[in-house]
Amino acid sequence: MSSPAAASPARVTQPNYGAVFTRRWVVELILDLCGYSAEHDLTGLRAVEPAAGEGAFLEVIVERLVQSRARHAADMPWESLGDAVCAWDLQTGHVAECREKAFRILLASGCPKTVACDLAERWVQQGDFLLLDHEEKSADFVLGNPPYIRIEDVEPAMLAAYRAACPTMGGRADIYVGFIEKGLDLLKPEGRLGLICADRWMRNQYGKRLREKVIAQGYAMDCSLVMHDAPAFMEAVSAYPAIILLRRGVQESAVVGSATEDFGEEAARSFRDWALSSSQSNHVSNAATGARLPHWHATNESWPEGSPRFLAWLEELEDHYEPLEDRATGTRVSIGVATGADAVYVTRDRDAAEAERMLPLSMAADIKSGTFIWGGHYLVNPWEADGLVDLREWPRLRGYLSRNGAAVRRRAIARKREDAWYRTIDRVSLPLIGRQMLLLQDMKSYIHPVLAPEGFYPHHNLYYVVSRDWDLEALGGLLLSEAVERQVAAYCVKMRGKTMRFQAQYLRRVRVPALSDIPLDVLQELKEAFRVRDRARASAAALRAYGQTALPD
Repeated sequence: MSSPAAASPARVTQPNYGAVFTRRWVVELILDLCGYSAEHDLTGLRAVEPAAGEGAFLEVIVERLVQSRARHAADMPWESLGDAVCAWDLQTGHVAECREKAFRILLASGCPKTVACDLAERWVQQGDFLLLDHEEKSADFVLGNPPYIRIEDVEPAMLAAYRAACPTMGGRADIYVGFIEKGLDLLKPEGRLGLICADRWMRNQYGKRLREKVIAQGYAMDCSLVMHDAPAFMEAVSAYPAIILLRRGVQESAVVGSATEDFGEEAARSFRDWALSSSQSNHVSNAATGARLPHWHATNESWPEGSPRFLAWLEELEDHYEPLEDRATGTRVSIGVATGADAVYVTRDRDAAEAERMLPLSMAADIKSGTFIWGGHYLVNPWEADGLVDLREWPRLRGYLSRNGAAVRRRAIARKREDAWYRTIDRVSLPLIGRQMLLLQDMKSYIHPVLAPEGFYPHHNLYYVVSRDWDLEALGGLLLSEAVERQVAAYCVKMRGKTMRFQAQYLRRVRVPALSDIPLDVLQELKEAFRVRDRARASAAALRAYGQTALPD
């Protein structure tokens, strides 16, 4: 499928319909990994190509089909192959070209001319795959390269139609997400989807619905091979491509791989042979690395990224260690208070309201140095332990908020409840004021936990960790380590310049050793490393805590 607005890793379509092609060895690798090979009897199976383009996938599919017929069912009437292939494309020219390729392959294989013509016309149809009325569970294979079309390049009416047809295409999801969704719907039990497409749906927020579909509706991830640096296409295309193999069936072990710029035809065959074997050893070469995970991720939150060895290590952590946020140790991760009007509620004027209503506030600037240095900010606090204060009992607070009433009342939360117009977006949890906490700034290029003393409440641009059982200096040393930072990096969304998001949703996914299993001398070493901000020392102590000698590459 293609259009003037479409841009695909395999085919970048401009107004003049210029194209970039997938290399044949990439197509063959995908088909091999899916099991679409002449070694098997393909004559009774159905392969769907949702975005045929100029036939990079279709050509190999038809070649393998006729080879399989010759090997397994030579006496089968050619007409019986009418349902074996179904390919779609938007462009008339692409449809004609694909039909011509299929026709010539059939003719060269001994198919009568009239039958070859009929089959080619039946196999290749013109239409928009996302908007067609497909019969669900009708395909054994869905194979190809879906278009990667940015939503900004799609006409609003067409985008609305796509989103109506493809429920997983929420937020800023690009068109390829819809192709994966529709392809999954087509699969029969144990049917396989093999595509090369952008892998951002596994990481970004817009892919959450598709990830939920995979884990909740009976699909399994059998293989994910990252191809960001590999020369998979005839022209250089920057679209974060990866080969994915999904199956309608029970999740078992999963192959993960990462290809380098040296990945080519020979390396692809080597990776294929390893992936299809029963070997439990890792695949290691200059061109690609690979590992087998005992299972795939069972969450719709972002799936981690990293080298195959590192992903295998993450799986081991998830199987044997508890999350950082843990009721057993009373450890909690959260974010500071959001007000909806910081210009009013956050102030350095300690006399803005009654002293009881002025709460010392921790800000991101207070932890910049690595040591907590309070900058003198206060939160004008309208909360008591049992709820909002009665403004009639606090005349200075009432006067301050009334003088700033326009800014406070224009907030959505104030408009929802007129009687609570002066509340902050988040409720203040007063017991938190009496606790030490580890503070982390959201966007940093490295992990940066800082210990804050009692008596301060965190602002919403800070995330905090409190614990009942952990010595926070020891826990701070653990969080300062590379072992924890790399876990966060595997889960979090990266910003420009490789800035990471140290948000609660990612910190909660960090796995830590059981406190009772960490030797006392290691805990002491973590504390001392934290006190002097020695990241290398903290990382070495953390490795001992995790029972490791080194982190995987």
